Amino acid sequence: MGSLRAVSDDVRVGCAVDPASLRTDTDYRRTVASEFDAITAENAMKWGRLAADEGAYDFADADDVARFAERHDMYVRGHTLVWHRMYPEWLRPWTRSEAETERLLRDHVQTVAGRYRGCVDAWDVVNEAVADDGGLRETQWLNALGPEYIDRAFEYAAGVSDADLFYNDYGADGLSEKSDEVYDLVADLVAREVPIDGVGLQLHVFEETVPPADVAANVERLTELGLDVHITELDVGIGAAVPDEEAQADYYREVVGAATDAGVDTVVTWGVDDGQSWLPERGFGEAPLLFDESFERKPAYRAVREALGE
Repeated sequence: MGSLRAVSDDVRVGCAVDPASLRTDTDYRRTVASEFDAITAENAMKWGRLAADEGAYDFADADDVARFAERHDMYVRGHTLVWHRMYPEWLRPWTRSEAETERLLRDHVQTVAGRYRGCVDAWDVVNEAVADDGGLRETQWLNALGPEYIDRAFEYAAGVSDADLFYNDYGADGLSEKSDEVYDLVADLVAREVPIDGVGLQLHVFEETVPPADVAANVERLTELGLDVHITELDVGIGAAVPDEEAQADYYREVVGAATDAGVDTVVTWGVDDGQSWLPERGFGEAPLLFDESFERKPAYRAVREALGE
């Protein structure tokens, strides 16, 4: 059996990676390099990891991810430029003026997106801006700059990057009130010619499964806006959303098949192996990924291959 990256010429299959594991774990590094043709820095490109001190960026980990991707001819998703979490301690508390806040936003987006121009293929420019109970999430950015902070982030990124620019969110994968909110948000951005190219649907599955037909319908309505759609953070917790490995494999097969049939051309799992997944420590189910803790291929792995038309 060949690797995931060899299954389809039309769909990229990727994973979120940890740079320390890439450097120190031979099995981890080998699995990423041989199996995947897309890569996302799980945390290494987030503001809090890049700039512990104001005005002093440390790009070592992010650069390692980018260099690894270049060596192995991988598509790179940058994650993420503007988020309400994982920002540096020196930004707390938010007592800065509107003008200063805008300068910080502009400088950060331009510094990071500009550095990886020609390397990062797609950026999650704004992450999780829609609240679970409707409307825009109350964040430091919204409080200081109003809803226009989203426009500005995309505009700043477009000015320095040749990457496709994405809005990324969770809980908006199928058809729901939140997915309607996300649709309305990005439709408005498109209508006003804000430079957005796509939407990332995270698809963390740990409470209940999202009907694959609903995922497909959501993808179709987003693509009708002229936007690309990626599945950006896929994982499926056993003992939470699904009861066992067989059911997990069935769901992977169905949801990846439905999404790609509807127009998704990039599917990224949130991690490489079960041993480093974030879900178990949060009580969100066990063994959610395509490889077990020993990097052995699971039934879910074979199911994804089948979904991609093997």
